[in-house]
Amino acid sequence: MFVVRRSKNNPIISPTKESSFDSFSAFNGNPIEVGNSIQLLYRAQSLPQSFENHQFSLSVIGKAGSSDGVHFKDKKEFIIPEEVWERFGLEDPRVTKIDGKYYIFYTALSVFPFSGDGIKVGVAISKDMKVIEEKHLVTPFNAKAMTLFPEKINGKYLALLSVNTDKPPAQIAIAEFDKIEEIWDPKYWNKWYKELEKHILKIPKLSSDQVEVGATPIKTKEGWLMIYSHIKNYFSNDKIFGIEALLLDSKNPLNILGKTQGPILLPEESYEKYGQAPNIVFPSGALVKKDKLMIYYGATDTTCAVAEVSLGPLLKTLKSPNEAGFKRLTAGPMFVPRKKIDWESLAVFNPAAIYLGGKTHILYRAMSQDNTSVVGYVESVDGLVVDYQSNEPIYSPRETFEEKKVPGGNSGCEDPRLTKIGDVIYMCYTAYNGITPPAVALTSITEKDFLAKRWNWKKPVLITKEGVDDKDGCLHPEKVKGKYFLYHRVENIICGDYGSTVEFKEKNNFRNIPILRPRAGMWDSKKVGMSVPPIRTEKGWILLYHGVSDDSVYRVGAILLDLKDPTVVLSRTTGFLFEPVLPYEKKGQVNNVVFPCGATVRNGVVYMYYGGGDSVVDVASMPLKELLSVLLD
Repeated sequence: MFVVRRSKNNPIISPTKESSFDSFSAFNGNPIEVGNSIQLLYRAQSLPQSFENHQFSLSVIGKAGSSDGVHFKDKKEFIIPEEVWERFGLEDPRVTKIDGKYYIFYTALSVFPFSGDGIKVGVAISKDMKVIEEKHLVTPFNAKAMTLFPEKINGKYLALLSVNTDKPPAQIAIAEFDKIEEIWDPKYWNKWYKELEKHILKIPKLSSDQVEVGATPIKTKEGWLMIYSHIKNYFSNDKIFGIEALLLDSKNPLNILGKTQGPILLPEESYEKYGQAPNIVFPSGALVKKDKLMIYYGATDTTCAVAEVSLGPLLKTLKSPNEAGFKRLTAGPMFVPRKKIDWESLAVFNPAAIYLGGKTHILYRAMSQDNTSVVGYVESVDGLVVDYQSNEPIYSPRETFEEKKVPGGNSGCEDPRLTKIGDVIYMCYTAYNGITPPAVALTSITEKDFLAKRWNWKKPVLITKEGVDDKDGCLHPEKVKGKYFLYHRVENIICGDYGSTVEFKEKNNFRNIPILRPRAGMWDSKKVGMSVPPIRTEKGWILLYHGVSDDSVYRVGAILLDLKDPTVVLSRTTGFLFEPVLPYEKKGQVNNVVFPCGATVRNGVVYMYYGGGDSVVDVASMPLKELLSVLLD
């Protein structure tokens, strides 16, 4: 598991009005170390100008220098159109040093308006990254994004390239050369293209998607790391540009050893969403600095940006994607519905949990055959085995906002979450009567009564606005600036709000401060919601959340919140930490669901209690140190 972090200095290169060659855009940067500096080649576009009776923005290759790979200066024009096969522009450079020379591949444009037959690969060669000694047209067919592997493999030069990008279906393929001069030999390419199928890198994707080469492959101890572009819904108006990663065999790069389980970066920041071409992140380069992988990408075809990820965790995830995250602790569900007890005969799921008096106390949602939800109780000494279970609900619907209004319809008290503040235990839950939209309700009980199993709950109140669909409520474990803080979900977004009292009398004027939003194209693309009360660490509050994908699979991820301001997200897991795997998680009242509402921390281990398939209760664990490490890496 890993976290991708954007640089706080993004965009690292932007258009400059004062320089005509990149006054319109400066994007798709590709870095290379030259001596003690890092040089970034990038696509530079001028403002629209007239050329051969056409009005368009001319692309050339710009260059800038940096000592740290983030702060660049001395931008200048580096490679310009000189040959007939590139007269309408040069795009998206990728540079590799091999045999003492720098080979700079780029997209060469020979016709306007642009079309596939005039979009090919060119190469410029330099000994010092200052002077271009020679240029060659490389491919006689439509192709883009070519780059050389930085060393020979099995005695041959190898290159990655995107073929038929403008004559779909596009493919990422690998070419092998005995001699470097074969790279620009038409005879070689004509033969290679006739056998294209055997050169294709078989990347899993839908027929409606497109993949293209991103960065020059990076050699690691586990294999070749390849960052690439995966564009979902490519042939529609709802394209989703994402950045993904592959691990390729070190001796046979056509053999894929591992793949990220989805995008590791999508358009989220304003500079990635608004520009010349909205909602685009496109990988163009990568560099390893110490233990960090720096991923360079173009944002909205306007600027250059960079993000970093710890190389070790990324490689570990690529190699063994199921090793990280929460691990199941039992051979089957921790407990299931007792069919002879009416109030829980249909389902038990979505449990809250709290550790008190040397025992784990689990408050779970139970459903009867008429779809009424109440709260049941389980006690466990080790947190894994049920030692006591109530034969009656410990909490039932008692107010009009949660009493059944539609016979046979869903109603009641759903998805409890517990927070202890002082000697009072507060329970938030979703109240629903089948007619008015669900809302967050709050009740409480003293710790003394709770431990004695005297269920003297305080009269519940709604703490979110009536008439607004609001769920997944939970109190923050501490006051923030003297006020209570409530997590809740509005319009599929995790929000936060402050209250001068625990009844949140301000509910009709909530600001609904956004904390976490869904990420289009990722595992949490459809909606996100609060899972368990935040866990305090010295580095911040860990908040587990559930995310729902476009195909309605519920998974679990995590964010790290600022200790002083829980509306500030310091870190977010790129992938998920837990997903439905077992039969009772994949099939139930609702299929493909793992839904935690409670967690305890004992002896440095987080025990997460969850509902499987909206039907049963189970538990999984993860060392707290490991969970925090994922969020800090």
